Amino acid sequence: MNYIASSGLLFKDGKKRIDYILVYRKTNIQYDKRNTFEKNLRAEGLMLEKEPAIANPDIMFIKIHIPWDTLCKYAERLNIRMPFRKKCYYTDGRNKSMGRVQNYFKRIKKWMSQNPMVLDKSAFPELEESDCYTGPFSRARIHHFIINNKDTFFSNATRSRIVYHMLERTKYENGISKVGIRKLINNGSYIAAFPPHEGAYKSSLPIRTHGPQNNRHLLYERWACWGMWYKHQPLDLIRLYFGEKIGLYFAWLGWYTGMLIPAAVVGLCVFFYGLVTMNGSQVSQEICKATEVFMCPLCDKNCSLQRLNDSCIYAKVTYLFDNGGTVFFAIFMAIWATVFLEFWKRRRSILTYTWDLIEWEEEEETLRPQFEAKYYKMEIVNPITGKPEPHQPFSDKVTRLLVSVSGIFFMISLVITAVFAVVVYRLVVMEQFASFKWNFIKQHWQFATSAAAVCINFIIIMLLNLAYEKIAYLLTNLECPRTESEWENSFALKMFLFQFVNLNSSIFYIAFFLGRFVGHPGKYNKLFDRWRLEECHPSGCLIDLCLQMGVIMFLKQIWNNFMELGYPLIQNWWSRHKIKRGVQDASIPQWENDWNLQPMNIHGLMDEYLEMVLQFGFTTIFVAAFPLAPLLALLNNIIEIRLDAYKFVTQWRRPLPARATDIGIWLGILEGIGILAVITNAFVIAITSDYIPRFVYEYKYGPCANRVEQNENCLKGYVNNSLSFFNLSELGIGKSGYCRYRDYRGPPWSSKPYEFTLQYWHILAARLAFIIVFEHLVFGIKSFIAYLIPDVPKGLHERIRREKYLVQEMMYEAELEHLQQQRRKSGQPVHHEWP
Repeated sequence: MNYIASSGLLFKDGKKRIDYILVYRKTNIQYDKRNTFEKNLRAEGLMLEKEPAIANPDIMFIKIHIPWDTLCKYAERLNIRMPFRKKCYYTDGRNKSMGRVQNYFKRIKKWMSQNPMVLDKSAFPELEESDCYTGPFSRARIHHFIINNKDTFFSNATRSRIVYHMLERTKYENGISKVGIRKLINNGSYIAAFPPHEGAYKSSLPIRTHGPQNNRHLLYERWACWGMWYKHQPLDLIRLYFGEKIGLYFAWLGWYTGMLIPAAVVGLCVFFYGLVTMNGSQVSQEICKATEVFMCPLCDKNCSLQRLNDSCIYAKVTYLFDNGGTVFFAIFMAIWATVFLEFWKRRRSILTYTWDLIEWEEEEETLRPQFEAKYYKMEIVNPITGKPEPHQPFSDKVTRLLVSVSGIFFMISLVITAVFAVVVYRLVVMEQFASFKWNFIKQHWQFATSAAAVCINFIIIMLLNLAYEKIAYLLTNLECPRTESEWENSFALKMFLFQFVNLNSSIFYIAFFLGRFVGHPGKYNKLFDRWRLEECHPSGCLIDLCLQMGVIMFLKQIWNNFMELGYPLIQNWWSRHKIKRGVQDASIPQWENDWNLQPMNIHGLMDEYLEMVLQFGFTTIFVAAFPLAPLLALLNNIIEIRLDAYKFVTQWRRPLPARATDIGIWLGILEGIGILAVITNAFVIAITSDYIPRFVYEYKYGPCANRVEQNENCLKGYVNNSLSFFNLSELGIGKSGYCRYRDYRGPPWSSKPYEFTLQYWHILAARLAFIIVFEHLVFGIKSFIAYLIPDVPKGLHERIRREKYLVQEMMYEAELEHLQQQRRKSGQPVHHEWP
C-alpha cells in the first residue's frame, strides 16, 4: 500500500484507489459546466478529489474513485459477467479411445512446457475468470459470486470502464444533448480524461527474486522488453490490463506474424531455388553468350547499340524471381491468405469464449455531438431506447454521400496524376542518364532511372499520405455519421482506399503498363509527340517491379517504425526535460507522470490496423513478382509487436479498456485483398513475367514441340526466338545491318514487315487462357478450404452449449442452497426442492 500511495494511485487518505483522472486548466473560464458536471458525478455515487499539478501550477487534476456500492449498481445495470463457480469438466459418455488421446496431448503439453517460445506461467498472476463459470452480476444474488476481496473482485479495467460509462452519461447543463465527458473535452472544459497506469513500469528490484510490482511492470518485463522477441505474447494479461479490443489487436497481429513463417519459408525456398539453378538456366546462358547480338537503342538521342550479353547480370537477377517455382508460390500464397483468415476466425472464436465475450452485446452508442447539433430540429423515436433523438433525412444523407464519393474519386485521380508525373520524369531523365559523365551510371542508366524514380515516388507517397489524412477527416465529417463507430468505419475505409491506391498505383503501372505500348523501332509511340515511351530492360520488366516493391516496402516499414516509437520517445523526453527544469527534488505522482505521456491516437487502433493491412496487401497482391515479401513482413512484424508493446506500456497514457468481439471492418478489407491478390498474381504471371512465352515456345515452337522423347533442353533458342529484327538503315543513324528488340513481329524481309506474327497471337491466347484457368482454380480451392474450416470449432460449440446449461443449473442450485440456509437460521423446515 505504501508503494501504491507513493505512486499516486490512492486518494490522500491512503485508502481509496484512483479509477480515473480528469484534467483541466485553472485559467479556463467554463467552470460552471465543470461544477455542474462534478456535482452530478457525486450525486451518481462517485467520489472526487482535486489536486494541483506539481510541475505546472495551471493544471488541476480530479481524481475519481468509484465505491463498492456504486460499482455493484452499475455492474448489474451493464450486465457485467463475473465469476461465481469454479469450472468442472465432465467426461461422462466418452469412449475408451479418449484415454489414449488424452495421454498423447499430455506428452505434447509436456514438450510445449520445454519450448523456449512459451512463457513461464509461474511468472504471471492466476486469472480467476478463466477458470470460473461467469454470470451476469446481480446484487440480489451477490452471495453466488466468488468474492475473496472486494478491492480485486472487479478488475481495474472493469472499474475504469464503469467510470467512463458514468462520465459519458452525466449532464453538465440542462438539455437533452448536454451530456458526456467527450463533449466537455471538445468544448475545452477539460483537456484530458484517462485511467491511470498501475504504477511505474521499471523497478530497482529484479523481477525474478522480488516479483512484479504491478501488472504494468510485469507487462514490461515479460512482453515489451526486446529480449522477449521470440516469446509468445501474454494475451490474457494484455486483455486484463488494456481491455479486449487491444487484446484482440495483439492476438491478430501475433497470429498474422506466426502465419507468415510458412509463407516466408516457402518464399525463401523459391528464391534459393532460383539462386541454385540460376547458372543452369537456358535463358540466362543464351543471354550471357550473345556477344554478337545487338539490341536497338532504347532512347532516341544518347543511346547506342547495346550488346545483349551486357544484360547478363539482370537476366540472372530476374531468374531469381521468375523461375519454375513462381506459379506454385502464387497459388500457395492465395491459399495461404484463405487459410490465415479462416483459422483466424477460429482463433477469434476461442478467444471470445476464453475472455467471456460470447454473450456480450455492444451497448447502444450515444450520438456524436456534431450529429446532434446538426439535426436537433428533426427527431424520430429510437426503436431500441424508445426515446426521441435527432434524425438525418434520407435525401440529405444521399447528397452528402455523393459529395464524399466524388471527393474520394478526385483524390484517387490526384494519385494517378502523381504517378503520371513520375512517368514523365522517367522519360525525361533516361536520356540524361544515358549520357552521364560517370561511367557506372552511363552503363546502367536504366537501373539508375528506376532507382531515382522509386525514391521520388516514395517521397510523393509520404507527402500525399499527410494530405490524405486531413482530406479523409474532412470528407468523413462532411458525411456527418450518426455514432462514433460509424465515423471510425467510414474514416478507416477512406484511409485504406487512399493509402492503398497511393502505395500501389506506381506498382500497377510498372506491372501492367511499362513497356506495353511503346511501338517498335522506326515507329515508336511518344508522349505529347515529344518523349518516347519507356521500354523494359532486355531481360524483362520484372526486375523493375521487384525494385519498386522492395524499396517502397523497406523504406515504408522503417518510416512507420520511427513514427510509432521514435516520435513519441522524443516528445516524452522533451516533457520530462521541461519538468526537471521547473521542479527540483520533487516526487512526481503516477497520475502526473501519465499526464506527461502521449495520449493514444485519436483514431484508436486505426493506424495500427491500417499499417498491417497495407503490409498484408504488399505480401499477397504482387507476391508472384517478389517472393521475399513475406520474409520482410515477418522480420518487420517481429519488431512491430515489441515496438507496439513498448509504446503501449511506456510511452502512451493508458487507453480506456474497451471491449470488442472482432477486428471490425478490417476483416472484410482483408478478405477483399485476398480476392484481389488472386487476380493480380494471375495477371503478373501471365503478362509481366515471361512464364507464358516460355511455355508456348517450349510446347509449340521449341525443339521439343514435335518430339515424344525430350532429350535436349526444350528452351534452347528461346532468346533468339523472342527477339525481332529491325533494319538499322531505317533509323537514319548512319549504320547498316540489323538490331534486335523484344517483340514478336515480322522481320524486314518478310511480306508483312513489323506486323505481329502468329506466335504473338498464340501467346496472347495462352495468357488469357492462363488467367481464366488460374483464377477459377485458385478461387475454387479457396472456397473449398473456407467451406472445410468452420468459423467455430465443433468441440467449442458443444462446450459453449454445455456451459450455458451448467450455468443455469448452478444458479438454481446456488439459489436453493441460499434459501435453505435462510430457513435454517429462521428455524423453518428445509425443503430439498423448489417451493
